[in-house]
Amino acid sequence: MARKGGLGKGIDSLIPNTAGKRTAEKAQREVKEVVKVKEVVKEVPKEITLKLSQIEPNRSQPRKRFDEDNLLELAESIKQVGIIQPLVVRKREDYYEIIAGERRWRAAKLAKLKEVPVVIKEYQDQEMMEIALIENLQRENLNPIEEAQAYKKLIDDYNLLQDELAQKVSKSRVAITNSMRLLKLDERVQKMVIEEMISSGHARALLSVEDKEQQYALAMKIFDEKLSVRDAEKLVKLSLKPQKTKQEDDESKKIFYKELSGKMATAMGTKVTINNRPSGKGKIEIDYYSQEELERIFDYILGNK
Repeated sequence: MARKGGLGKGIDSLIPNTAGKRTAEKAQREVKEVVKVKEVVKEVPKEITLKLSQIEPNRSQPRKRFDEDNLLELAESIKQVGIIQPLVVRKREDYYEIIAGERRWRAAKLAKLKEVPVVIKEYQDQEMMEIALIENLQRENLNPIEEAQAYKKLIDDYNLLQDELAQKVSKSRVAITNSMRLLKLDERVQKMVIEEMISSGHARALLSVEDKEQQYALAMKIFDEKLSVRDAEKLVKLSLKPQKTKQEDDESKKIFYKELSGKMATAMGTKVTINNRPSGKGKIEIDYYSQEELERIFDYILGNK
């Protein structure tokens, strides 16, 4: 007669039945993961295709200058492999406005494309301006003046403090301040910076020159003579030294020539007049009153005693 007890229940009774429990837990985890993936997928903007004619550049784009040679190179690349990274745009009333990717948009037009891949996002004007600025800063696409203008626009249009802006674009407040100081330069000098005739270092050296004409003249001298930033700083420092006024200079010259003519008159024993011109040239007039006196002066000039 078989005994009832633990052994009679077989080996399953000795091993806890955890397999079903593990399977249930695994299923629960998988369900949670699927839910998470679905949530993430919802957050990822969908890439679509738009006609080029439906897209317009951002009028507040910080970058104003696009190198034509680089655009042509990109256009050739697009002809070969297409646009790898989609443009980022936002919906306006009757068109789509570029948030990021204007260079690709311009190259696509050169490549004669009809459509381009885009991602549509919802951004406010301030967010859009910040994103466009940050993208250009990261790619070093902006010249120093464009960068300064973008900082100023964000501060002026959205009442940002320099500290707030510095945090948004990952720059120091000092860097923001120094950049915006370039906008105090004469417009002709700013244009020289944009056209890479002088560097931002040269431009900063010129900020201490308040007179716009003098500032521009010094900038041209820096460009013409291909001066280094250090030499430009020395040039500016020299130009700012107190200069004698024209009246003081003229008075000083009068005294000098009067003293010189007096010494010559004493030496020759007759009246001597020095007539100088602004060019530095002039003439000396020696008076004589008789034939004998003329011969005496003549002998004196020749060194005959």
